[in-house]
Amino acid sequence: MSPVLIGLALGITLIAGFVKGAVGFALPMIMISGLSAFLSPEIALAALIVPTVLANVWQALRGGIAAALTSVSKFRIYIGMVLVFIALSSQLVALLPGRVLFLVLGVPITLLTIVQLFGWRLPLKPERRRRNEIAIGSFAGFLGGVSGVWGPPTVAYLTAIETPKTEQVRVQGVVYGVGAMLLFFAHLKSGVLNSETLPLSIAMVVPTLIGMGLGFWVQDRLDQGKFRYFTLLVLVVAGLNLIRRGLFG
Repeated sequence: MSPVLIGLALGITLIAGFVKGAVGFALPMIMISGLSAFLSPEIALAALIVPTVLANVWQALRGGIAAALTSVSKFRIYIGMVLVFIALSSQLVALLPGRVLFLVLGVPITLLTIVQLFGWRLPLKPERRRRNEIAIGSFAGFLGGVSGVWGPPTVAYLTAIETPKTEQVRVQGVVYGVGAMLLFFAHLKSGVLNSETLPLSIAMVVPTLIGMGLGFWVQDRLDQGKFRYFTLLVLVVAGLNLIRRGLFG
């Protein structure tokens, strides 16, 4: 990589880290979309693995281990269903076309988020929380296992039930962190992360953490309403990106 491309990669990663710090997600989406413009998909994927693991560990533990454990306990049903269905549905990857799955996920997420931006609220009643978490967590985990994407349904659900921003970001960190660790070990085995690509991935850690620090600074100054609004905006972009991948690969 030339110095220009290295600088471009660092800049994209800094932006991705900032968005991650501000709203709690979208780091891999921004990195893979930006880096794939001038790197092969495999190298772009390798570059985001180590920063994603560390970013989610920081995000999950930002409020301390006790707070993280409290959030895990509170959302244990949702988190459990996501992990179980990722494990189960990952066996179906070879049977289901990825582009169809991206459309199945991207279209409803985009439409749902747009109507929420215009003031509509999902009719998720508190007394049906257990049922909702089982259903939505299973759906998110199923899609995660077959497509590698389980973030948007998680964000949509947490936003719909108006989870306080600090807890929402923390829960996202836990859910994504477990998945990122699985991804790390999977790609050590697959060879995507190797002696040639690991240094690049480690180099992306510094801009990621700097960007996240700046994003956390912004997040701390957003009230709940503005946080929800900006989260929904990023979620729309994520949904449109999924539709793009479904239509054009």
